[in-house]
Formats: sequence, structure tokens, C-alpha cells
Amino acid sequence: MHQDEIYLIDLWRILRREWRWCLLALLLALALAALFLHGATRQWQATAWVQVGEFGPTPAGRDPKLEPFQRVIDRIKTRQFQEQALRSAGVALDSRQAALYRDSLKLDPDPYANLIQLTLRAQSPQQARQLATATIAQLQALHQRIQAGPLQQAHARLEDLAAELAATQAERERLLQQQREGHGSTEQQLLGNLLLSEKNNTIRSLKAEREDLLGRLGARYTYDTSAPWETYVPPRAAFPNPVLVLAAALLAGLGGGVLAAVARNALRRRQARPARAHAAA
Repeated sequence: MHQDEIYLIDLWRILRREWRWCLLALLLALALAALFLHGATRQWQATAWVQVGEFGPTPAGRDPKLEPFQRVIDRIKTRQFQEQALRSAGVALDSRQAALYRDSLKLDPDPYANLIQLTLRAQSPQQARQLATATIAQLQALHQRIQAGPLQQAHARLEDLAAELAATQAERERLLQQQREGHGSTEQQLLGNLLLSEKNNTIRSLKAEREDLLGRLGARYTYDTSAPWETYVPPRAAFPNPVLVLAAALLAGLGGGVLAAVARNALRRRQARPARAHAAA
């Protein structure tokens, strides 16, 4: 412990003696940080949330989402998808903006909330917001094409149910009319009652199926892929971060200053040694 205290005292003496070198290293680090902040290309980060659409009439036991989360993420990461999004945003595919978009695009899924967080960077706040919007719009268009077939089949089934229900109700009315008129033998009347009961069961079944299908096609269970909130772009650039850069420069400058002061002190002592030996001789 005593040796450490002496070492700290010696270090303090060296810093007091060679303070100019320590200050020079600190000023050099701060100057480099200022040059970096002045010359670095600004980057703004956009954050958006994507809600993956669902199709309510999906058979039981299957995921009602238009695409599973992992497939959505893998699709967005493909170069073809990203190029289509860049084209729709009017960004050249071989530009720096396109390279920054590809490198910074990140996806963070939250399956329990049915949301995917999308973050990306661009060289202006407007472009960051535009690229995020284009990415979501590209996914929306793709999912609408995926949903179009099953949705058409569901509406066709609704039309079939309506036609079957109308025909069954007409047949029931005919049977009721026969019962009211009282024509036919006892056996025919009993058969008519059985047929009437069967038609009533069929009508209830058709109505239940229609109501269930209409409910599943409602906004609660069937909806498109969308962005539930507006894309957020902070007013300040995400890169470079002035506070972080200056803090790193300050730490590097102080550390480099201490090393420079110690090195200068060692060089001074090495140069002074031959002079003392020559004077003693």
C-alpha cells in the first residue's frame, strides 16, 4: 500500500512537471473529436411498429396471422423486398442511402402483442420516415395479395349460405302451408312434420354458420397488416452523438496525456543521465 502511495505521488509530480504534454494530448483529442463531429454524415433513426394482419376464418389449430412472425422478418430481410421498398421511396439501389438502409434495418418482434418494431437510419429525418413508410407499405401490399384468395372464398361461402338458407326457408314455408291446409293422409302428415323438423334444424345450422363466418370476417378477427402508430423520428440525429463523442475524446485525451507526460519524463531522465555522468567525470 505504501509503494502505491509513493507511485501516485510520483505520478502527480510527473504530471505537474509535464503538464504541457498532458494538455497537448487532451487538446489534440478534442480537436479530432470536433473534426469528426463536423465532417461526419448525420444519420436520423426512424422507429415504426407493424401489426401483422390476421384472417379470422382460418381453420382451428392454425395461426390466423397472414404470415408467421419469423417468415415476415425473413421476408423483410431479403434483398428483393428491400430493393422494392427502396424503389417505391425513390432511392437509387447503388447509393449510400440504400446501403445505410440495408445496414441499419433492424426488426424486433413481440409475438404476445402481435407487433414488430422496425428501426432504420437515413441521412435526413424526412428520408428516414419515408423509408419506414415504404417498407410497411410494401409489406401491406404483399399481405393483401396473400389474403385476397381466402377472403374471396369466405365471401363466396357467405353467398352460398345465403342461397341455401333462402331455399330451405322456402321449402319450410311450403311444408307449413301443406300442414295448414291439412291435405293428405295421416302418414303423409307425419312425414311432413319430420321434414319440417329437419328443415328447422338445417335453418338453425345455416344461420349459426353464417353468423360465425360474419363474426370472423369482422374487424376484430380479420384485419390488414398496418402501422398502429405514426413513425417516430427524434429531432436530433442518432449519429454522431456529440455527448458520447466528446466524452470518449475526453477520456482518450486524459489517458493519452498521462502516457505522453510519463513518456516525456522518461525521455528527459534518460537524456539527463549521460550529462550527469560526464559532469562527474
